[in-house]
Amino acid sequence: MKAFDYLNYPYASQRMTTVANRGMVATSQPLAAQAGLDILKQGGNAIDAAIATAAALTVVEPTSNGIGSDAFALVWTKGKLYGLNGSGPSPKSISIQKVKKKGHRKMPAYGWIPVTVPGAPGAWAELSDKFGVLPFKEILKPAIDYAEIGYPISPTLGKFWKKAYKKYKEVLDGDEFKHWFDTFAPNGKVPEIGEVWQSKGHANTLKSIGQTKAKSFYEGEIANQISAFSAKHGGFLTKEDLASYQPEWVNPISVNYRGYDVWEIPPNGQGLVALMALNILKGFSFTEKEAADTYHKQMEAMKLAFTDGQTYITEEKDMKHSVNKLLNDTYAEERRKLIRNEAITPEPGQPLKGGTVYLATADKEGNMVSFIQSNYMGFGSGLVVPNTGIALQNRGHNFSLNPSHDNALKGGKRTYHTIIPGFLTKNGNPVGPFGVMGGFMQPQGHVQVLMNTIDFHLNPQAALDAPRWQWIEGKMIAVESTFPSHIAESLVRKGHEIQVQLEKGAFGRGQMIWKDNETGTLYGGTESRTDGTIASY
Repeated sequence: MKAFDYLNYPYASQRMTTVANRGMVATSQPLAAQAGLDILKQGGNAIDAAIATAAALTVVEPTSNGIGSDAFALVWTKGKLYGLNGSGPSPKSISIQKVKKKGHRKMPAYGWIPVTVPGAPGAWAELSDKFGVLPFKEILKPAIDYAEIGYPISPTLGKFWKKAYKKYKEVLDGDEFKHWFDTFAPNGKVPEIGEVWQSKGHANTLKSIGQTKAKSFYEGEIANQISAFSAKHGGFLTKEDLASYQPEWVNPISVNYRGYDVWEIPPNGQGLVALMALNILKGFSFTEKEAADTYHKQMEAMKLAFTDGQTYITEEKDMKHSVNKLLNDTYAEERRKLIRNEAITPEPGQPLKGGTVYLATADKEGNMVSFIQSNYMGFGSGLVVPNTGIALQNRGHNFSLNPSHDNALKGGKRTYHTIIPGFLTKNGNPVGPFGVMGGFMQPQGHVQVLMNTIDFHLNPQAALDAPRWQWIEGKMIAVESTFPSHIAESLVRKGHEIQVQLEKGAFGRGQMIWKDNETGTLYGGTESRTDGTIASY
């Protein structure tokens, strides 16, 4: 892809697209991007670089992910796209009845109840086994060094760290949460911007994962520590749950949007929401980006797709409506007919019967990786396994305690998952990886940056810099402070409830790398809403 508009779009002037041809790593933290680039320069491929970057991000951006995270990946190599689902299931012994017996009417956000099996370490090892070229323990060395020696806190990281600390001081009550404060706020103080932070426990855990290809995490000493911590505080997670975990290779799903194939991981991820929205939107023609009608149709399509997603998406084998039914063109047409001149309050249709980190890597051999990893809601459950640096995720928070809901909680089940990597191809050739982190903003960000690229020909940096919006619920839409006010006013007249939100972090943080298949040149864009950077050569 190279038909970019570099000069005639206002957001292009903020930061220019990075251009290189030997290797590129784009992510939300400069030190992590450099870790991936170092691996490329040592002879590693894009898969090795992705693993190194992901591991480093657990250290240098712990406000968004950790060793106790889940992960998903889309990997382009040797002319084929592969999908890896690195999300873990709920503990086998958990149930709706047991959670309700503990006094909960809905799934809590903190503590042991929402903790699911962490999939990230297993995903790293699986990617390395299948596609890596360097020894796994070598790939984790940059992350280990950052944890052992320490690194200075960057501005956005410092802001979210302090925000999480204030929140956790209010909501975390119990001895099980003590280790989070010991690890991330030693002596009752979070690290300030520019201050050096280190975690010996984190370093030792990464060393063990590297030396055993993650087996110690699921079957060995680390598994013992996790299960003992769970048992001590009445958690459902056991060593058996950890030992039985295996990342799953999956077939990516796609829709064709204006000649481009847009690829996502199948459910339990919410990438299906982005594809459903694009399937609706492809029936319209868009000639102008900065027009109220363009935004109106985008917002209405997203509302319809998201309402379906939140109703029907769960682990794929438990879905009442298949992916094919939800992506059926006839069904998309029926949903499209609901989009009129006025904003609607969306309801799910009836298909025809029958705090996350993202990174993108590319190398000179043509390998490309779209990788995403997250604890959920910032630091996650508020639980850190003592002396390990492992902050456990709280993905189970998305389960429903309504037995009739598609995403109802049950033991050994993977929940509706917010983190989604994306990939773009055209005519069977790779265009490249893209992603926008940020909870339920993610499919909305995917649609917006893809339309900026495909419909409006924006270069990667401009596509990311452009003001964003986010559907919240009903007719409520949040927009960034840089969103054009005259268009916001027009949208209000169409019945949308527009709220200007000053917090940039609410609108996701994205990265993308596009490849010109004729020249091999890579074009990278990184997020202006965080400490993001692109390392390349």
